[in-house]
Amino acid sequence: MTEPDVRSGRRAQAARNDGAILAAARDVFIADPDAPIGAVARTAGVGISALYRRYASKEALLATLCRDGLVQFVAIARAAGEVADPWEGFVAFLRGVVEADVHSLTVYLAGRFTPTPEHRELAMQAGALADGILHRAQEAGAVRADLETTDLPMIYEQLAAIRLGDADRVRELRRRYLDVHLAGLRAAATAYGSLPGVAPSQAEIGARWKPAT
Repeated sequence: MTEPDVRSGRRAQAARNDGAILAAARDVFIADPDAPIGAVARTAGVGISALYRRYASKEALLATLCRDGLVQFVAIARAAGEVADPWEGFVAFLRGVVEADVHSLTVYLAGRFTPTPEHRELAMQAGALADGILHRAQEAGAVRADLETTDLPMIYEQLAAIRLGDADRVRELRRRYLDVHLAGLRAAATAYGSLPGVAPSQAEIGARWKPAT
């Protein structure tokens, strides 16, 4: 009877350690992507050997964080796509992505590890879902027609750059400036003119995923 209990306890401890490592890695690498992996172990309160048993390298840890961010993005987009009103679905999508700070776990960490086929598949799902949400809102006449799907990552990036004060203040400011963006994204905003220039190309967006040499 004791052996299963011991194994169960070890599995539970390993799960706790993994959760602590990922939470610490998120905090450490969002603050400074160049931070050493030892900073993650210290923040998580685990030994470096425990960290390396789960993640063989910093690159592996970053890849896991990014995958988790993509999974979260896909879940947010799917939920937003179920919202009946196209504009409200579009708003729910942007709010969800910004609130979860998904961008900090995806593009912000891109280029620091080699993407796997799973990353690519999730990125394709994320792009297709975002495309569908935007086009549905545009077809309903709710969102300006000159907005492209590749414009959206630039909006996430601008909002993710807001890092003033504590976490509550950051969330408050991001919500504030997302509302500014949303006002400009409504179809009625085209009365003040079309968007200048052209949206980023898929090649420009994708180039950031290539590991730095």
